[in-house]
Order: sequence, then C-alpha cells, then structure tokens
Amino acid sequence: MSANDTTRAVVGRRISHETKPSFKTSELVAYVVAVLGVLIAAAVVDERDFGAQEAWFYVSLLTIGYMISRGLAKSGSRQFFDDNAETRRDHRGSVDR
Repeated sequence: MSANDTTRAVVGRRISHETKPSFKTSELVAYVVAVLGVLIAAAVVDERDFGAQEAWFYVSLLTIGYMISRGLAKSGSRQFFDDNAETRRDHRGSVDR
C-alpha cells in the first residue's frame, strides 16, 4: 500500500448562502420610511389633494419595487464554500493548506 491509499480524504459539506436577510438591509429601512412618509402625508394633507386611495396605491407601488429589488439581489448570488475551510482539495486530490 502506498501512503496515498492509507490516508482518507477529509471532505466537508458544500454550503451556499444567498444575500443577507432582508431585515439587515438598508433597502428595508428605506422602504419602511417611504411607506410611513406616504401614510403620514395622506393623514396630514387635505383628502381632496391626497386621499387614502392614492396613498395605498403608492404604498402598493413601493411594495412592488421593494419585492423586485429583493428578487434582483437574490438572483444568481449563491456563493459556495466548503465546510472545512482549512483543507481544500484541487481536482487531482492534492491537499492545499
């Protein structure tokens, strides 16, 4: 037996993650501030100028924009990494440390 036959390969799990959770992003803060601004404006301004119907229409548009931005942020953003970062193997099986 050669030395290569007696050593066992340490193979870690392949883990992937997407973008960070939405509650950790600045776009969520911007979305919440914009929605609150629209709703406060609807409450303060005279209803003939800017009523509840227009306010909820703008909130719906903001929500659609936020959902699209989160979808674009998540699309194709997977990053794979090994569970065992100390030992990485190339395609020939040799160990890089």
